[in-house]
Formats: sequence, C-alpha cells, structure tokens
Amino acid sequence: MNSHEFIDIIKEVVVDDSIKSVQNTLLNPSGKSPAESLVALSRWYNNLNDSDKGMVLSVIREAVDTSVFGFLCVIDGVRAIENGNDKGRLSLYYENKQGKILLNDFDEEFLHDML
Repeated sequence: MNSHEFIDIIKEVVVDDSIKSVQNTLLNPSGKSPAESLVALSRWYNNLNDSDKGMVLSVIREAVDTSVFGFLCVIDGVRAIENGNDKGRLSLYYENKQGKILLNDFDEEFLHDML
C-alpha cells in the first residue's frame, strides 16, 4: 500500500462510512434503547423538508472532511501538537509480509493534500 492507496481507503472507510453512519442514525437510531439525544435528533431531522435534510447532510460532510483533514495535518506535521521549538515528528508506516512503507514521507506529497 502506498500513500495514495491509503488516502483512497481513508476516504472510503472513514469519510464515506462516517457520513453514512451519521445519516443512518439520524434516520433511525439503532439499538434496543438508543440515547434520548439521538432519538430527539432523529425526530427533528425526520421532520425537516428534503432541502433542509440536504443542508444537514452537507454540514455532516463538511464536519467529517474537516476532521479527517485536520487529523492528517497532525500526522503530516503541519499542525502542531506540541509547544516549543523542539517538536517531535509522527511517522505512519504500513507494514505487511512484503515489508514496511512510510506513508507520511516528509519529502513527498502530504497526506492532507491527497485528501
């Protein structure tokens, strides 16, 4: 797996699945006795007209995209998680039987830019 494949997978299993999960929860909270806050959100969402539902889904997409982008900025080292001048660096590796590859190579394209 290379960096581009990693980002494609993140888009699918994190971004897209998160959006679908929130949308499904808004439509119908799952579980035997879902939290009352989720039931209230679902009731509110299901009473919206289609245009307003579309706007809510746009907000969800924006929130998920922004969160994943910010997290990748941290992994890329362009968003600080430490104070001071002597900051560490995060390294993200993919490892399997064939070997180990650095996904956030600082000499290559940033992960957050690939998103």
